[in-house]
Amino acid sequence: MITVIGTGTGAPVPDAALAGAGLVVGGRRHLDAVRLPEGAERIVLGPLAPALDAMEPYVEKDRPVVVLASGDPGFFGIVRALAERFGTERLDVRAGVSSVAAAFARAGLPWDDAVVVSAHGREPRTAVNVCRAHPKVAVLTGPGAGPAELGAALRDTGRILVVASALGDPARERVERVTPAEAADRDWGTAVSVVLSLDPERALGAVRTVAGPPARPAGWALDEADFAHRDSMITKFEVRALALARLGPRLGDLVWDVGAGSGSVAVECARLGAAAVAVEKAADGVERIRANAAAHGVDVRVVHGAAPDALADLADDPDAVFVGGGGRELPAVVTACARRARRTVVVAMAALDRVPAARKALTSSGFTCDGVLLQSSRLAPLPGDVTRLAATNPVFLLWGVRRPACTEGVAQ
Repeated sequence: MITVIGTGTGAPVPDAALAGAGLVVGGRRHLDAVRLPEGAERIVLGPLAPALDAMEPYVEKDRPVVVLASGDPGFFGIVRALAERFGTERLDVRAGVSSVAAAFARAGLPWDDAVVVSAHGREPRTAVNVCRAHPKVAVLTGPGAGPAELGAALRDTGRILVVASALGDPARERVERVTPAEAADRDWGTAVSVVLSLDPERALGAVRTVAGPPARPAGWALDEADFAHRDSMITKFEVRALALARLGPRLGDLVWDVGAGSGSVAVECARLGAAAVAVEKAADGVERIRANAAAHGVDVRVVHGAAPDALADLADDPDAVFVGGGGRELPAVVTACARRARRTVVVAMAALDRVPAARKALTSSGFTCDGVLLQSSRLAPLPGDVTRLAATNPVFLLWGVRRPACTEGVAQ
């Protein structure tokens, strides 16, 4: 058997768990904290593959192996790699308290409604987008994706960061609440275990039946009446339904809604779990978007400015972009969005004359392009208890999908 013992958050490893082990594997601090059985070899974990290779002869000869890991080794831990290599039937996993559970305990918060994301050895953009979209997030950190980097990316939010370092070490453990700006301006060293990103007004959360991120909404393409808007200047729900299908907003994504108007597309993307940015040039539109986001209980970052110039101030490249409205600037706006979009750009237009230029802007930027003319008629009551069909204004919807082999023009 391979006995996997979770440690490092306060629970010592009992000597009996190591008895008879021919090989003990773990981080240096874990190995230094235990007394090895007489004659046992030890391997200090660095790169995982060589350690697994070294374990192979012991497993083949049925010699006991003990692996020491931090916290709960089945939660973003070594259990996955061990199970894939040696099979679950060979594993005896003895879980400790995970760093995430310990951090929330230190913060005095429940965490059944938290989203947990790992930035360890990964690009931090997914973690940042999740922190923007959700009120309670735990981030497992790593080099280049620690409190300073998260703080720098979240400066414009009202989040509070709880930085938990050296959890379980009585002499070194520290748990600090800081603003993103404060986190960005510090050198946190290498002892950080986990960072909690909290919306102070929603950190406690409601009683939940299902753990994890909020369930996806039961429906989308909401009725126009569900949003405040001016003079019917809102993307109609038929158009919004297809736009959302092509945008594909999901947890960890960043979506721009450019020329947002009422912000209906941004709000719907946020309801589906994505981080959303709405760009709007009209001052009253900015306030309307904020009100719509608040009414639907989602976070939408609102940028007051006219595209394409306002897009230059957005540091993070989006996964998907929706471009609404239009005018003479539309080709330039679509080009600017296409240069930075990682996956797709969707453009809605009322004027036929705008379609060729928008299509050229997408294809010239390395996108395959498709589109439809959407025309719908809605049921409308008439006197006498009868119903007619009321036609809505036709809308052209184009969508461009970045060709996988084409990276030219994409900001890195």
